[in-house]
Amino acid sequence: MKNALSVGVIITIVIALMIVSGAFYRVNETDQVIITQFGKPVGDPITDAGLHFKIPFIQEVNRIEKRVLEWDGRPNEMPTKDKTYLIVDTFARWRIKDATQYFLRLRDERSALSRLEDILGSETRNAIAKNELIEVIRSTKGREPYQDPSLTEVSGDIGTLYPIERGRAVIEQEILQKAAVKLADFGIELLDVRFKRIHYNESVRERIYGRMISERQQIAERFRSEGGGEAAKITGRRERDLQEIESEAYKRVQVIRGQADAQAAEIYANAYNQSEMAASYYAFVKTLETYDIILKQDTTLIMTTDSDLFKFLKSINP
Repeated sequence: MKNALSVGVIITIVIALMIVSGAFYRVNETDQVIITQFGKPVGDPITDAGLHFKIPFIQEVNRIEKRVLEWDGRPNEMPTKDKTYLIVDTFARWRIKDATQYFLRLRDERSALSRLEDILGSETRNAIAKNELIEVIRSTKGREPYQDPSLTEVSGDIGTLYPIERGRAVIEQEILQKAAVKLADFGIELLDVRFKRIHYNESVRERIYGRMISERQQIAERFRSEGGGEAAKITGRRERDLQEIESEAYKRVQVIRGQADAQAAEIYANAYNQSEMAASYYAFVKTLETYDIILKQDTTLIMTTDSDLFKFLKSINP
């Protein structure tokens, strides 16, 4: 009888402990709790940390994160307004603001991330499609239009920077505002949305690089053309200066040569005009020099008997 009583007491204690342990639960600083009874929420969400009471076996504790959570989207390819395809990688920060609405609509964090993927992906695609490429990749607005002064003569839009009317920050804010309205229906507060990375897909990258190469080649060709023109001008000036120098030098040479010949003739005249015999000797010497110039081994010369060249040959006594 005592053994049966002891067993009954033990069983009663165990049942009491189970009831007591199931009646109390702890709420952490990072949690908020939804109490459900037969699957339906009961009362307001419990956000105060500490020990709390519930009806055991009937009510159930559902813990929901209270901290700021992150969403890291998958990179998606999407077109801009100017039909340039980009691969856009975005991320966001969010938290559960209305725990009851969140629990009724989504239940868990996995479902919430899926809903974030759908809404943020759609709004990002819409925002990218409504803006030019330069607006998406430029972080701020307010850049004034600018043309490189050294490239003003190059055809097309090479060297031109177009004005930024909105900028990437405004586009991110637009995505945040539109997505936040939709996510509020699920009890989610969207805190921030940012572009983590924006880059071209492979085909667009090759086209962009090809255009950049073409632009650089046009600029280089223009510089080469300008350099060739300057080189031609320098060469022309050099040739002109060289001709002027050579002409002036030739003129001076001729003047000096003429003066020298005149002085030589004067010296010869003074030397050979001192007497009749000196003059005859001078004529004889010059005639011999002339013979040496015009008479060669195979030369045939026909002269008259009264020729000045022949008079010395005729006067030779055999």
